[in-house]
Amino acid sequence: MQRREFIGSAALAPAAGAARYINRKEGSHPFRVRQTGARPHVFLICLDMVSPDQFLPSRELQREMELPALRGLMAGGVNFANAFCTISICAPSRASMYTGRHPYVLANPGGGLSGMESILRSGDVIFPEYLKATGYRTKHAGKNHVGAQKFMDAFDELDSNWNAAMPQIERDEGYRAYLRRAGIKMPRYAREIFTLRPDRKTRLSQNYGGWIEQSDGKPFPLEGQYSYYLAQWAEQKLDDALALGGGQAPVYLQLNIYDPHKPFTIPDGFQKREEHLRRAIALPPSFQQAAARDFRPAPGDPPLLDTFRKFWGFYQPETARDFMVGNALAMEMADRAVGRFLQALKQRGLYDDSLIILTADHGEMNCHLGLVDKGCYIHPETQRVPLVVKPPASYGVRNRTVEEPVSLLDIAATVCDVTGVEPLERMDGVSLVPVLKGGAPQAGRALMFQAGWQITGNPACGTQRWEPGGRHHMFVHNVASATDELYDMHDPDPQNLAHKPEHQAVRKEMAERLFALIRTDPRVGPYSAAFQMHHYSNLTL
Repeated sequence: MQRREFIGSAALAPAAGAARYINRKEGSHPFRVRQTGARPHVFLICLDMVSPDQFLPSRELQREMELPALRGLMAGGVNFANAFCTISICAPSRASMYTGRHPYVLANPGGGLSGMESILRSGDVIFPEYLKATGYRTKHAGKNHVGAQKFMDAFDELDSNWNAAMPQIERDEGYRAYLRRAGIKMPRYAREIFTLRPDRKTRLSQNYGGWIEQSDGKPFPLEGQYSYYLAQWAEQKLDDALALGGGQAPVYLQLNIYDPHKPFTIPDGFQKREEHLRRAIALPPSFQQAAARDFRPAPGDPPLLDTFRKFWGFYQPETARDFMVGNALAMEMADRAVGRFLQALKQRGLYDDSLIILTADHGEMNCHLGLVDKGCYIHPETQRVPLVVKPPASYGVRNRTVEEPVSLLDIAATVCDVTGVEPLERMDGVSLVPVLKGGAPQAGRALMFQAGWQITGNPACGTQRWEPGGRHHMFVHNVASATDELYDMHDPDPQNLAHKPEHQAVRKEMAERLFALIRTDPRVGPYSAAFQMHHYSNLTL
């Protein structure tokens, strides 16, 4: 390096501990970097819409499923048994996960009213930008769904056909080329899952997916399935990142797998698993109860649940069972794709010393209450997410389960902490590094939930309370219908308890807890007036 070049570069280099900026020209998004040694590679794997039935150890279905990749991560890391998203819609949840802040994004792109935010603003910052600014080679594969600008800012590339709710398989040139190289023809459905409109006669147009074959009728192999392709694509991007860094620069890569989100695309090779799951799966009691009352609303249910039941529900038990089987198979197939990527890390000698996080953007009703999917309501089945963190081997932590509640908001703060980055702007999440090193999570956290816009709107907010070895409740207030919901989080088939006399003391306690949150945070202050009017006689004002 010439003397003049050295002096110029030295003048631009910040002093140790001095503030740096994501946008140095504007001086925006300040952060500091701790002086650390070698920084670990970081891999974030995010599935889409995973039912708690499929990952909670307390659920019977989970024990019947083949999930070697997920269980392998659990065996080598920390399993957070009570992890929650902030909002159970794809883009809003991902916006909060990447920013570490409660979202103002309340709808998916194309959803919501005109003018409603459905992607992050250009002035926002997502945590991969901090990593990129400190020398990480940043890569992504698959769904991100928070706006093309953020892809450019964080990864120097557009979203590769993924600024959408679901994969555009027909228009994905990379996927089509991948199939051609493998000698596999494009998929088509051999068996599909359909349900009926509320008239119980007309087929609903919603696509729930099913079992696929090649367009010429031949079996469609697992290697051609879209999630498996994404794992291969992530492997290729990993090699590119390692090569760009000359083997020295750390890598951040996020693999966003669409499955087990509907529509399911189940390839060949799962016939025996389907036979097993059909024998093992039982419809939830709340589905059977809904069927017994001819799917009319249950006492205490907010009207919105009935709206969603009619829009996306199943009236026929055999169809509901098809959905649950298809959903479980899609999860097992996604686990195979995750397993391929994890094996690639091991083959390159990266697995042990890397930070690996596996989660999902939100949950899935999976026929509880006669509902599937998720939407603009708050329920334990849609708010719960899997969260497994395998820290670098130097942390010395293996096979630990943490019961204290945590949030997807914590991922941004945790990754920044592990990599030595200290953002100087607000993050609502907290770092889980103390937990990864064997400590206890922050006690008594006040997790806040919101509902967004999916099919229709429903201003709603909620919170939860967990006691060590004791109670765990979720409380929800629906502003439009002034209907409260109270759920026992230990119940594997949670139903609303708010209207029952024996739960009024807990309902009042949880209402006070939620009110304390919304009246002290101006971002959710608009919930306050309606909440006060509904609970006027029960609140300590």
